[in-house]
Amino acid sequence: MGYTELQMADARKRESVNSNLAAEKVEIDGQRILIKWSDGHQGVYEAKHLRISCGCAECIEEWSNRKLLDPATVPADIRAEDHLMVGKYAVQFLWSDSHYTGIYPFDVLRKLCQCDQCEENRD
Repeated sequence: MGYTELQMADARKRESVNSNLAAEKVEIDGQRILIKWSDGHQGVYEAKHLRISCGCAECIEEWSNRKLLDPATVPADIRAEDHLMVGKYAVQFLWSDSHYTGIYPFDVLRKLCQCDQCEENRD
């Protein structure tokens, strides 16, 4: 299977996962982001955690997947200024450090959840 076929297979897999999971409401509360998911889950995220986890081409080297963003350069008081829904599969945040190119697919956001329940399940 070639690279393009792998990308397409990954996109189809992501699309099927995302078709069952949707962010119903995104609320920015200072340095926290709260997401109400379609399955009833209440996601809690620290802004710095999400900003450092950005997977865009400015933050992650596209071919090697090497991190380009140095977490130490992200301000401790970073916050999401606003957000945009991207189709029916992702959220894009507009960060206080002027970064805005990252798109967070729903499945990725859900895995990054920092609520007590999700933290316990990771342990």
